[in-house]
Amino acid sequence: MASENRRTHHQVTFAVLAASVSAYALLQSLVTPVLPTIQEDLHTNQNTVTWVLTAYLLSASIFTPIMGRIGDILGKERVFVATLGALALGSLLAALATNVDVMIVARVIQGIGGGVLPLAFGIVRDEFPKEKMSAAVGAIASLTAVGAGLGIVLAGPIVNALDYHWLFWLPMILTVAAAVAAALFIPKSPVRTPGRISWLPALLLSAWLVALLVALSQAPVWGWGSGKVIGLFVAAAVLAVGWVEVERRSAMPLIDMTMMRRPAVWTNNLVALLFGVGMYATFAFLPEFVQSPKSTGYGFGASITQSGLILLPMTVTMFLVGLRASAFAARVGGKTVVLLGSLVATGSLALLAFAHTHTWELYVATAIMGVGFGLAFAAMSTLIVSAVPPEQTGVASGMNANIRTIGGSIGAALMASIVTASPAPDGLPRESGYTNGFAMLGGALLIAALAAALIPATRGRGRITYTGESPQAELALAPGGTVVGDTSE
Repeated sequence: MASENRRTHHQVTFAVLAASVSAYALLQSLVTPVLPTIQEDLHTNQNTVTWVLTAYLLSASIFTPIMGRIGDILGKERVFVATLGALALGSLLAALATNVDVMIVARVIQGIGGGVLPLAFGIVRDEFPKEKMSAAVGAIASLTAVGAGLGIVLAGPIVNALDYHWLFWLPMILTVAAAVAAALFIPKSPVRTPGRISWLPALLLSAWLVALLVALSQAPVWGWGSGKVIGLFVAAAVLAVGWVEVERRSAMPLIDMTMMRRPAVWTNNLVALLFGVGMYATFAFLPEFVQSPKSTGYGFGASITQSGLILLPMTVTMFLVGLRASAFAARVGGKTVVLLGSLVATGSLALLAFAHTHTWELYVATAIMGVGFGLAFAAMSTLIVSAVPPEQTGVASGMNANIRTIGGSIGAALMASIVTASPAPDGLPRESGYTNGFAMLGGALLIAALAAALIPATRGRGRITYTGESPQAELALAPGGTVVGDTSE
């Protein structure tokens, strides 16, 4: 590891973090457009191959907050390197998989990589100059969404030039390089939380997330009213209540419920949930819409590569806007930026719903979408990091990312049900299914705008600095830019 006494320049640290987060983000979506190819090559059926996505989603949802908490205790840089190692191992196993069972196990191992995001935010908070923190957090937050969109763009060209195995080989190479660089250049964590992992809360958290996400992912197949789906939802609710109670009574909680109740935390988490609904469902269903045959009257008959390119404007604008979002937030406030991003993203979904006759309309809509997502993601991440003491950065940002993933599961399940609700005689979805689905996603983002209005206004603009002594203190930005304690709950 890098010496604790010789701090690596923060720009080197940022380069390592950016490469690591990009590798994880790419793996979120690279396989989505090529599931039919994987299904054929591994000689499985459609229901089984969907677990290549579901297993990754479940694993990431469980391990993201857990790895963030472990990093807070043991040291962020050590756990960051270990997380990258798991991501690389899972990628290697997936690249070599010769049957679907091995592929699913590989995707579970890859899901451990979800911990890179909260750990990266914590490292930024530990290592960066105060005036650089907000920009770095915003850029890394944008990279997660940019990478997910870019994965869909790159999947087609990679498969055409090589084969689908390289969808795992390439991220593995990037991840190994990032892990070596992290071990060499990221300094030891100066901020740690004494304690141990509470395994009962971890088990209950895992149980209710598994029940919820399996129900959401399988509801379009089993039926929303089926006994299995209803039973899983009931189990998720009971387990979630039990998890909260255990966390509240624990002397060393995995996730501090007092922290989760803070207005600055729960409001941003609600916005993240709704943005997950809108963003990930769009990633999954817009390429499918474009790939629909021209005979449907609405589809473009696009190839995997062509459909992926529809999302390219979004990845470009999201990244560029994300880089400048922190400077914008410093002028107008993070709450305003999240609200504006929500409204812009709502407009882009309205365009997709009602103006999708020509490809140029789709390019315009996705470019606008990138602006909205870039603004909101960067500002939300900064607000979350600002709202908690340094020793809780990992678990707080991990839960925010986790909640966004859960929102993606909800959005994908609802979108699948709406799109396939009334198929045409040939079995393909009708145009009205996509129109209603995109309108539903736009409605979720409009609700996100209403939720953003509930985010506590900050007093003044400034950088991320926590000075509150009490872990129960509420936070606000003082005119000089310092986060100060406020005992109000």
